[in-house]
Amino acid sequence: MFEDETHCKNGKQAPWIVTTTAYPDASGAIGGYVERFTDASAFRRVKQALNRSHERLRKNMGAIIHAMSTTIEKRDPYTAGHQRRVTKLCRAIATRLGFSWERIQGLRMAAAIHDLGKINIPAAILNKPGPISEHELAIIQMHPRTAYEILKDIQFPWPLAETIYQHHERLDGSGYPRHLKGDQILLEARILAVADVVESIASFRPYRAQLGIEAAIAEIQKHKGVLYDASVVDICTALISREGFDFETKSWQQHA
Repeated sequence: MFEDETHCKNGKQAPWIVTTTAYPDASGAIGGYVERFTDASAFRRVKQALNRSHERLRKNMGAIIHAMSTTIEKRDPYTAGHQRRVTKLCRAIATRLGFSWERIQGLRMAAAIHDLGKINIPAAILNKPGPISEHELAIIQMHPRTAYEILKDIQFPWPLAETIYQHHERLDGSGYPRHLKGDQILLEARILAVADVVESIASFRPYRAQLGIEAAIAEIQKHKGVLYDASVVDICTALISREGFDFETKSWQQHA
């Protein structure tokens, strides 16, 4: 069965679905073929309408994700732009890993709202200058679970909720909140973990000065294969050290 277009007597082209069936001769061998033509005009119109509907849904979903991201950044001004920069690095790493375009879109959306759970953290803790207490740290470490609870019942075409839930897990099980290990952690979450750490260390935070990109690379290299996925670390390091990746340069995205 295949689709074809046939020239009609009135000079127009009409789409057809052609079904080919073999028939046997007296000896049982294939004696020939019968082709059946079915008008595919209605089918094609429905397909086009579905494609348009799917595209509208994708755009609306992207707008909702953007609104969520903006809400988080409005509440936490010290990390304004953090999710956007992490998203950019995630996209670059996933591209180097050979992710499909569709899979990259899912990772980008997860990265864009990976700190959604911080909406439940008191502002006094979130923006506190200086060291935080163990009690405050425990509250902060609840944010992946909070995000998961918000997102888990939404039927995204990608594992957004689970990716965000896992982005603070570490390969050796020392992460949180579920202490997952190795392949229990989605590859998307392993990419997000590295991108999140690199951007966080490289940037200013209210409790410490900006440490810079060299310190960020040193951190992931030090714990490569122990806390962080080795292949993700190697790609991230190459992007920044040899390929000129920059969080702020928009033109770099053309090469990612």
